[in-house]
Amino acid sequence: PLATSFEGRHGSVRYWVKAELHRPWFLPVKLKKEFTVFEHIDINTPSLLSPQAGTKEKTLCCWFCTSGPISLSAKIERKGYTPGESIQIFAEIENCSSRVVVPKAAIYQTQAFYAKGKMKEVKQLVANLRGESLSSGKTETWNGKQLKIPPVSPSILDCSIIRVEYSLMVYVDIPGAMDLFLNLPLVIGTIPLHPFGSRTSSVSSQCSMNMNWLGLTLPERPEAPPSYAEVVTEEERQSSLAPLGACDDFERALPGPLFAYIQEFRFLP
Repeated sequence: PLATSFEGRHGSVRYWVKAELHRPWFLPVKLKKEFTVFEHIDINTPSLLSPQAGTKEKTLCCWFCTSGPISLSAKIERKGYTPGESIQIFAEIENCSSRVVVPKAAIYQTQAFYAKGKMKEVKQLVANLRGESLSSGKTETWNGKQLKIPPVSPSILDCSIIRVEYSLMVYVDIPGAMDLFLNLPLVIGTIPLHPFGSRTSSVSSQCSMNMNWLGLTLPERPEAPPSYAEVVTEEERQSSLAPLGACDDFERALPGPLFAYIQEFRFLP
């Protein structure tokens, strides 16, 4: 398959069609037209619908002084998203150090270019957000903090010369020390998430509406069948009685007693 069209800092993937018209005694007519290719990535696959999570901890040291740890836990609902969606971030940041720290989150795009056995990588910021400052002994919880994905190129994962990947970095900005960061991989696709829940409820409500309109309602309890005496008169019963010997032969032919073959009517529970 063709790789997705892409314009990068050190390389690009471009497609165009070229046509030429040759006529006797005339100069050839040439036409060149560029077009865009998208390799579709369906995020409705088990690998891209699985949650992504991680936990990290860091202890700050300054010579012989050691402060308490800074811990970070983060989780997102799935790995695959499409441009325009918002990533809901669930995180907990605990600051047991003596410094004031700031939790942050950012989406990064990583471009990797391969040529002649060498590789060059470029990393650039796509979107970010900032939490509240945390003083010593404080904890902050993100219950679905949203970070919107801007219009970006989809991930390119199957091209031999260019690779485009995305990641969500949830990190704690620590002044005077290296940040505590947690990387969660992302895949930016082209086919959005199917709303299974809303579709199911819509079908159910439509079916319910159709049943109500047709008036197809089942009775709560079935009516009992008429008794034998109401259907068969005494004269018909006497005339239908078989001789005793024939009845005995019939019972002997059955593997069990005759009453075992009589069905009893019962109301449904």
